[in-house]
Amino acid sequence: MTKKLALLPALFALLSIPAVLCGAAEWKIQENPILTPWAEQVSPANAHPEYPRPQFVRNDWVNLNGLWDYAIIKAGEHVQKWDGKILVPYPVESALSGVKREVGKDNLLVYRRTVTIPAGWKDKNVILNFEACDWKTDVNVNGKHVGTHIGGYAPFSFDITSALKPEGEQEIEVVVFDPTSDHWQPRGKQVTNPHGIWYTPVTGMWATVWMEPVAKQGQLLNCAGYAAKVVDGKLVPCNGGNMVIQGTAKVADPKATVFVEADVIDPETGVTLYSGGAMVKDGKFRMAGKVKDVKFWSPESPFLYTVKYRLSVNQRTVDTVESYLGMRTSTLGKTADGITRMMVNGKFIFQYGPLDQGWWPDGLYAAPTDEALKYDLIMTQKMGFNMLRKHVKVEPRRFYYHCDKMGLLVWQDMPNGDRHISPRDPDIVRSQESTENYYREWSEIMETLQNSPSIVMWVPFNEGWGQFDTQTVLDWTKAKDPTRLVDGPSGWSDRGCGDVHDMHRYPGPGMFPPEENRATVLGEFGGLGLPCPDNAWKKQGNWGYVSFADTEGLRAKYQNLIVALRKLIDKGLSAAVYTQTTDVEIEVNGLMSYDRKVDKMGWENVAKINSRLYKPLPVEKEVVKCGQEWSYTTDAPAENWMNCDFDASAWKVGKNLGANFPPNVTVETEWKTPEIWVRRSFELDSVEGKDFALKLYHDEDATVYVNGVKVLETKGYTAEYTTYELPAEAMKAFKAGKNTIAIHCRQTKGGQFIDCGIVSLEEAK
Repeated sequence: MTKKLALLPALFALLSIPAVLCGAAEWKIQENPILTPWAEQVSPANAHPEYPRPQFVRNDWVNLNGLWDYAIIKAGEHVQKWDGKILVPYPVESALSGVKREVGKDNLLVYRRTVTIPAGWKDKNVILNFEACDWKTDVNVNGKHVGTHIGGYAPFSFDITSALKPEGEQEIEVVVFDPTSDHWQPRGKQVTNPHGIWYTPVTGMWATVWMEPVAKQGQLLNCAGYAAKVVDGKLVPCNGGNMVIQGTAKVADPKATVFVEADVIDPETGVTLYSGGAMVKDGKFRMAGKVKDVKFWSPESPFLYTVKYRLSVNQRTVDTVESYLGMRTSTLGKTADGITRMMVNGKFIFQYGPLDQGWWPDGLYAAPTDEALKYDLIMTQKMGFNMLRKHVKVEPRRFYYHCDKMGLLVWQDMPNGDRHISPRDPDIVRSQESTENYYREWSEIMETLQNSPSIVMWVPFNEGWGQFDTQTVLDWTKAKDPTRLVDGPSGWSDRGCGDVHDMHRYPGPGMFPPEENRATVLGEFGGLGLPCPDNAWKKQGNWGYVSFADTEGLRAKYQNLIVALRKLIDKGLSAAVYTQTTDVEIEVNGLMSYDRKVDKMGWENVAKINSRLYKPLPVEKEVVKCGQEWSYTTDAPAENWMNCDFDASAWKVGKNLGANFPPNVTVETEWKTPEIWVRRSFELDSVEGKDFALKLYHDEDATVYVNGVKVLETKGYTAEYTTYELPAEAMKAFKAGKNTIAIHCRQTKGGQFIDCGIVSLEEAK
């Protein structure tokens, strides 16, 4: 990295000073509903200056982020004049690009810039690297076509040596076609007309583009280390310090003797723990060894070994690369209770994290800065999560580097595309072109990310989005990488295959029964919404699965979701994914606002609530029985109806109030109106040191008062009596002697029911 800093002057020398000054004047952030705190740090001189490939480091490189010429033209035409400047690597639709224009299925986005090749690269091959470009990319250098790449998520490279002029400026032109949702391509949540859970299109370069020199004789292409052993030619996860290193290399002379060496080093001591080598045959190599006194990578201790690779051609070293590996296994196994669960390093860790969409109001797919990219991960960890699910998007490799360093587990989705199906529909039938593209791009994504220990599960399909040949795709994914689990699929259209049975339930939680050969997980739940008008993409018309008016209501509901979730762990649940890290466009289900300026529930509060998942369940002792008589009315009462001294003698009396056959209870008193108000009195001997909770069955929304004080507001419905823990402030409402509990319940459709009891929570011994 030291050499990278030394190259900065050379990078700026690639552009004349007048051009830099002119470019800075030409570029500005476009008007946008909201911006993140990092937007003001972005400029043409510092657009993502970090080394983009931390798992495969070559010291000599030149960053090509910055201002490029751009034009949007009709497909089949040529650029007659340039429309202006665009700031790479921000997509053209984003405010940070300085353009904020949509391209469309009938047009092309064309980029152009000139570079000067550093003098020290004269006897080297020059590689042009793209971290991501959406979707079909054609690259020309000095008017010569050097390559085409199809796909919006995986990095790709072209050797541009043959197209370079002997000296002087070299012209790079990048032509991008992106039909977004008007095509079968993998696209994640991008659509031509954003609405609901579907977002703004992203076109063109949205991650770092850079050049690097390599030896003409050959280069390493890909290297990855695994905690695994080889059995019958296949990688099998293990825990004993056994290690497999494999990869690919490219050489100019097919008859040459090609050899790869690898040193595995403990970065804390500097001691080399393994040195090995392997011949390269047909461009591939594999070596196996054992690391003594292995230090396993885990969320609690994310230890990473340094790996140094050397490629020799005819006994001469031609390429060196520095990487890292984490000794970590991700498997299924049985716990002492006989339940099949997800294991990390042979141990059950309840994996809990947010659905991480990776969208930004100012950069769309591109985080404004690397600091911003890391911020979401820092907040995720501070909130007490140990995992995240990267949802129908693939991030630049620095994202996974941060996860590897921090110890965050990752479930990695394949971005969806093509047609979608409903839960009970059969798999779609894709065209041959669409099928081949799916496998090609999924393969590129998996190969790119294979060396990240943070990734513990692949997710080929989400909720029937583009789901085809399910058994075949899941088997193919597992065969390609047997060192990780495969979701099968996430939500909806389960076909009985894969390593896990994945439920989606909003607000939830819920789970499928444990199975002999699959773990049960909750791939999505929650979706609790809180609009933040001053920090919203749109001031009105925002959407959440369940929306709240204030932080207190949101936090209370979240806490009680976690209480219910904790009980499912003992029943066999291996993992859960809460929707979601941040708001995205009109979705307001985030733990944070879309601009990251509002931490909705306070990370300290979320962390405290989440910590309950890893503690024994409290013992519930009955204080007030359920199924008792209530005074009730279906006509709106006076404002003080919930107070202790309110006279409810004219109200009706009944118990187990409801209608339309609610599950798991028996209706004794019919209630069919949209609203009902109920109240009853109860006695408490003492409140000193007590921690009370409600045993509540509500269908649907319920607001609960104790002695006239609102202690709970919850949206949606339950299908059984559910324990709702109360915040410390609510405990002040209870008193020794006579108390009054009052509930207002609202109903819209389907079954309806209201009843409540009270329990005292005591720490398990």
